[in-house]
Amino acid sequence: MKDAATERRLSVVHLILMLGETNSQYNEHCLPLVGSRDLTIVTYFPPRLTPPPEIAVFAGNGSVRGFFRALRAALDAKRYDVVHTHAPESAAMLVVALVLRRRFRSLRPTLVYTVHDSFYDYSLRNQALMLFTLRAFRRVVFCSRAAYDSFPRLWRWLVRDRWRVVQNGADLARVDRVLAASAPPDKDRFTVLSVGRLEKVKDPLALVSAFGAGADPDDRLVFIGAGAQGSAAAARAAELGLQDRVLFTGLIARDDVFRRCAAADVFVSTSHGEGLPVAVMEAMAAACPVVLSDIPPHRELVDGTGFIPLIPPGDVDGFAREIRRFRHLPAEDRLELGRRCREHVTARYALPMMHAGYEEVYRELPQRDVTTTAIP
Repeated sequence: MKDAATERRLSVVHLILMLGETNSQYNEHCLPLVGSRDLTIVTYFPPRLTPPPEIAVFAGNGSVRGFFRALRAALDAKRYDVVHTHAPESAAMLVVALVLRRRFRSLRPTLVYTVHDSFYDYSLRNQALMLFTLRAFRRVVFCSRAAYDSFPRLWRWLVRDRWRVVQNGADLARVDRVLAASAPPDKDRFTVLSVGRLEKVKDPLALVSAFGAGADPDDRLVFIGAGAQGSAAAARAAELGLQDRVLFTGLIARDDVFRRCAAADVFVSTSHGEGLPVAVMEAMAAACPVVLSDIPPHRELVDGTGFIPLIPPGDVDGFAREIRRFRHLPAEDRLELGRRCREHVTARYALPMMHAGYEEVYRELPQRDVTTTAIP
């Protein structure tokens, strides 16, 4: 039996479009596993941060040619046990690059693709790209059962029996480190929080309208994120006379998001579509109670708990009613709901559970007779 010190770590290269503060693949699949896996990242766009030196980075320049050049350099640098891609665009470019370089047959046993959203969240272009690429991967991982169920029969037929579900997880340890090192949250006014892309599918305009109808004059709504609906949401806030009470932070550092969650009184998602939302998990990890739209991924996340309200998407009156109810709950009751949210995400969606799921997927691949160290 080999000594643990002599065992080689699993070598994984992740193909990521944008390496930045908000990138879930970096924050969940790479950063927490430094020291447990031999990690490499290939990016399409120039990175917006510098990872720890233990993670090798091959950076693209925002062009297809630049991505191909970075990918070729990474694949020539070493042999990988797993080639893991996370977006329809990078999956398609990977397949094309391997076919052109006549390396598809040799590397196909290492190919893993994660579907991070439900089918209806993808653009028509990306739906078509997945139609082209899903057959190519040895394993196709869905971030939730709801995400898998959302795919039409033809796409699921292409995947056949190569699919697995590994639910997303939240980095509770990181949340706890950040909050332990931070000043106690300032709860000087009732605050509603939303974290996510400001896009139509997330329906930020509905949340602005619900806040206007359900909150008191001194309350505040905070949006963290950016997107095409940002200007429209700000215009709706101005139209309702809420411009001084609705704050748009744009993209902020992940640690600051955790602090905002801890300081908020309730987190609200009016989204019409998700994969399995990590932003909601992180709010729950920070002991912030949540109100969610009644969609399959949220139902999967809630999983029968009786204390998390689910409101039909687009039901402004329903969301306003819940904001009003939380506004007038005693502070200790809101704290208790937050504690229960924390317990739920700890029991079901802690990041090590996600890592264990991917470890099983990776070990199903031919590993070239490599003995690998287990993830702690």
